[in-house]
Amino acid sequence: MNDRRSEPDLVVLSHLRWTWVWQRPQHLVSRFALQRAAAGARTWFVEEPVTGDVDRPRLATEQHDQVTRVWLVVPGDGVEELRFGDPRALRYGALLAEFFDALGGPPLDLWLYTPMAYDIAQCLDAGRLVYDVMDDLSSFLKAPEGLRVRQRQLLATADVVFTGGRSLHRATLAQRRHAVYLFPSGVEQEHYAASRQLRRARSAKVAGYVGVVDERVDLDIIEQLAAALPDWTVRIVGPVAKIEKSSLPQASNIDYVGMVPYRQLPQVMAGFDVALMPFALNEATRAISPTKTLEYLAAGLPVVSTRVPDVVADYADVVHLADDGAEFAAACREVVTHELSDRDRKAKPIQSRQEWDYIAAAMGRLLDERATVSDYREVEQEVSV
Repeated sequence: MNDRRSEPDLVVLSHLRWTWVWQRPQHLVSRFALQRAAAGARTWFVEEPVTGDVDRPRLATEQHDQVTRVWLVVPGDGVEELRFGDPRALRYGALLAEFFDALGGPPLDLWLYTPMAYDIAQCLDAGRLVYDVMDDLSSFLKAPEGLRVRQRQLLATADVVFTGGRSLHRATLAQRRHAVYLFPSGVEQEHYAASRQLRRARSAKVAGYVGVVDERVDLDIIEQLAAALPDWTVRIVGPVAKIEKSSLPQASNIDYVGMVPYRQLPQVMAGFDVALMPFALNEATRAISPTKTLEYLAAGLPVVSTRVPDVVADYADVVHLADDGAEFAAACREVVTHELSDRDRKAKPIQSRQEWDYIAAAMGRLLDERATVSDYREVEQEVSV
């Protein structure tokens, strides 16, 4: 060991890549990284392996402000994205252990977003182990084999568990009763509020969705909505994942924009008149708590959503709920006439403590407390933000 600083490095193991859609991991980890850097420690964001033009498995790194991306490249033809646990990446944990051992310093703080990284985490010199449950990954399309087993192992051994929504929190408490804290995802209100100043009056209305387009999106609702509002544009902003692009509904008034950088989202939302959350009601959405709800509201947009349980529980007074394409169309025609001031008044109590800065700081305090608390009482612990 050649570095004896007191603040440990933070190593985040995630199924989402740092450079993909800006979501809960990026919001939180970017803030943790700034705090660690001020204390002389570093933050590493470890991603799933890929194939590439190498003769043996090698670690690759890339700097993004205070965060260093790390991923394993294994021999293969072309670039193929693999998963944690892929047989071709068996040495990932050992190579990471060698890498961090060479850097020195106190035992690492490990922060996991997927149970599939549990085996890798076991190879590292960890002081504290955190599991931030942002999704029920076992319910997703093409969920990897062995995920449920590793989930149980991770929940049994983590020092602290955070959950990203009420439904996730209840499900997690069914498996673990101590040191489980609820932190629904937040918002950078100032970032999205810029959308209000950018918005301009238009003759044609736009109903828009921002987010990943996967099995959680009800494509029938999008198709029916476009048919019911032929004088509107239905604009879909975000990457397509895990489903075939050929399955996307096509119409002259459906506009697929693709992925847009986070910094440009206020401008994108300024082009909407109504914001959409057309989620399918299936196993993959049973426990989701959409981050975009608060983002849409901060941008000054009326929101129409299907009856996702966490949306109903937290936002029923401010989000218009609908069940199918016809109801979505009727809701769009109605909410576009609603007063912004009334919507802001209803949303303010929900938004008041759900800024990402507040959430990251509260998580950090809880993690520090767990470093000194030895009494794991078998009680539900919840932090409502």
